[in-house]
Amino acid sequence: MASGISAKHGLLTTKSSLFHAVQRKILPYTVGVQRPAEVQCLRAAANSTADSQHNEKYCMDLVRSRDYDGFVSSLLLPEEARRSSLALRAFNVELAQVKDSVSQKTIGLMRMQFWKTAIEEIYRDDPPLQPVSSELWRAVRQHYLTKRWILRIITEREKDMEDRAYRNLQELEAYSENTQSSLIYLLLECLGVKDVHADHAASHIGKAQGIVTCLRATPYNSSRRKVYLPMDVCMLHGASQEEFIRGSREQKVRDVVYDIASQAHVHLQHARSFSRNVPAAAAPAFLQTVVLEDYLQRVRRADFDVFHPSLQKRNPLLPIQLYLRSWKKSY
Repeated sequence: MASGISAKHGLLTTKSSLFHAVQRKILPYTVGVQRPAEVQCLRAAANSTADSQHNEKYCMDLVRSRDYDGFVSSLLLPEEARRSSLALRAFNVELAQVKDSVSQKTIGLMRMQFWKTAIEEIYRDDPPLQPVSSELWRAVRQHYLTKRWILRIITEREKDMEDRAYRNLQELEAYSENTQSSLIYLLLECLGVKDVHADHAASHIGKAQGIVTCLRATPYNSSRRKVYLPMDVCMLHGASQEEFIRGSREQKVRDVVYDIASQAHVHLQHARSFSRNVPAAAAPAFLQTVVLEDYLQRVRRADFDVFHPSLQKRNPLLPIQLYLRSWKKSY
């Protein structure tokens, strides 16, 4: 047989050489062949990675455009907490913009119900196919975030759909505690901090942030003929809602702003009174104090004229100030 092959073709002389020749011909074309199941697994992994990157970018872009101060603060967190912080802030932005983006209260309540359902599904490891939900699910799994804090933010935002002014300063503080402070509690969990002193500081910082946010939003809200400043403070100084809608700079309007800003300052001072007992690891969660302090100083320089043009501009030095504070590990 071997000699026959050799005589006929003049190329191969043994069965062994024939086998090796065929093997050299076939192998180059079969090395890369994979079974269908393996191909599907590789495609699924690639799609999963692409989706994850898309979700992360979506949250990052959302926070950058709607909460720039929070975006910069998140970038200065330790790497293991950075992505989760952006997910939490994106979630907060999604809730905060419901009130302004719907024309009817019923539609807003439906969106709030979506988020309540989404949180239940997230904690069952079955998140909705939505970028913020997916990123929030990732943060929950990574840091074992407390469900109660997340639901409390939704519940309080849902109550705020009433679209009315706060009856008094205490009501504004309660709203701030349930929204802004709850967010900071979650950031502390992302940083792995469980400390009663840090929680006390977070509570006061959250209240200060809620009060400052209410002040900062006054020009925008007034342009839409809406005023949310505490009614008891307005009545104390004889300032009507119409005067805020007109953008009045009268002394009584400034007095209202002064009283409200002073309460925010008091909360900042209370928060800093715990600084000696607060772990250094908690400091990154409190970087927003730089933003609050900056606004309070600028409104004071404007003689508490909340409509002053200088207050409508972003401080270009703020990112540097945030970086320096993060480097010092203080708040």
